[in-house]
Amino acid sequence: MVHPIEDEVADPSRRVFGRRKAPVPVSVAVDLPAEVVENSTELTLDVGPNDPVLAFLQGATGPVDVATLPHASPAAQSMRESGVELVVPLVASGELVGLLALGPRLSERGYSRDDRQLLDTLARYAAPALRLGQMVRQQEVEARDRERYEQELKIAQLIQQQFLPSSLPELAGWHLSAFYRPARTVGGDFYDVMELEDGRVMVVTGDVTDKGVPAALVMASTHALLREAGPRLVSPSAVLARVNELLCDDIPAHMFVTCLVMVVDLTTGQVDFANAGHNLPFLSGPDGVRELRATGMPLGLMPDSPYDEMRDIIQPGEVLLLYSDGITEQHDDSGEMFGFGRTEKLVSGATNGADLVDACVTELERFSGSQEQEDDVTLVTLERRGHAIEVILATFSVPSVAGNERQVLAQVAEAVADCGLTQDALDRLKTASAETAMNAIEHGNLEQAEAPVDVVVSRSKEQVNVEITDRGGGRHEPADIPDLDLKLAGLQTPRGWGLFLIQNMVDALEERTEGELHTVRLSVLLAPPADPRSADGGPA
Repeated sequence: MVHPIEDEVADPSRRVFGRRKAPVPVSVAVDLPAEVVENSTELTLDVGPNDPVLAFLQGATGPVDVATLPHASPAAQSMRESGVELVVPLVASGELVGLLALGPRLSERGYSRDDRQLLDTLARYAAPALRLGQMVRQQEVEARDRERYEQELKIAQLIQQQFLPSSLPELAGWHLSAFYRPARTVGGDFYDVMELEDGRVMVVTGDVTDKGVPAALVMASTHALLREAGPRLVSPSAVLARVNELLCDDIPAHMFVTCLVMVVDLTTGQVDFANAGHNLPFLSGPDGVRELRATGMPLGLMPDSPYDEMRDIIQPGEVLLLYSDGITEQHDDSGEMFGFGRTEKLVSGATNGADLVDACVTELERFSGSQEQEDDVTLVTLERRGHAIEVILATFSVPSVAGNERQVLAQVAEAVADCGLTQDALDRLKTASAETAMNAIEHGNLEQAEAPVDVVVSRSKEQVNVEITDRGGGRHEPADIPDLDLKLAGLQTPRGWGLFLIQNMVDALEERTEGELHTVRLSVLLAPPADPRSADGGPA
């Protein structure tokens, strides 16, 4: 009877002899003496991984009498009790893969030298065939296990997707955008948006250490705890403290969760936030990019951890980016990390949240090159819509006296000197400002010195603005688009050229009248931001 020795591991390169209660016998057709064939018996043999018979038989050079097997071997004792007299080791590639066990011959004679040589030859042919059969069956088992594992992963992925928002709420005056991509089928990053009873909104992002199924399970637990505590406690620091206490008792060893909780007042733009070791959000504004800083230990590490609660304001036109370390810690082909500098540079060039998410994903993929995604990537942007904040650079007035347009030109140039205008844009703005001031002095205020021309110079994130106001509101009538032929034919008034030429010097021109006040607003765009690929000093 042939008894295969089964492996306990799937890797054929490693052989670990293990215990199998129901080995599958391998039938071998061979021309043995009739007494041998007729005396073959069915034998189920359990061989423990530490049984000394394994090493003994693996080193044997041919058939072995059972009487010579180690007496301390339980398997050898079982063979003796079953009437086995001769054991033939089946060795393939230096590994013991099975045993050929035979009882006493019917003739009551012992096994001859020819019998033993025949059995040894049989073993040499049978061992590779037996090993091949074992490997085929092992691969079939592995394929079934792999298919079952992949199916379980797909189910886990579907379950995890239920914890992420299927859609983002529409918020009056605000816009939310989000992107999530796990490094594996399932991941440990999460985000959520909860509308509170008082009209405010709670935004949450988090990152569980590790990846795959263990991280996904902790992520699901953390998300459920935040969902329960958020609307009830409202305060970001109180929410994090409560979730931390609950996680500390149950979270697996060597795992923790970073998390950021913020509550946004949609009317005032006020943001209250607390941070449990998560990446600091970036907020873009007219004065550049700043971080929203708050300190606190990650969740699940230490009971009774305190969490700072901080406050800031998101102004109209500003964009907030919440992100996980899957973007900042991604490496390129040379081993360099994407880093915070590149991320901040992308935020500084953002005009809206949706474009910022797209820019981050595109730049991260370009940067990564041939490198696989190393960690889960989560991006959430919160954009407060409306007119961008404008910073007043200068306000002044000049008397309506011919020639004072030169004073307007000089003061405008001084006010915008540090705004980063290109020379062409600066020249156009100076010329347009002087021409507009001349028109205000001559036609708006009729060169009445006591009627001032008021000038306000401001800048936003995208442009520089000059507003010039006179007191001739009733005298400014909409002019037709200048047409040279019509003017020469007397079908158009001579006026209208000044405003037409000014409009072509700037990127935008607005004209408004409020009572006696008439204002012309000139706008010139600032230079576009530098290529984000050169951020952190890295090459494009």
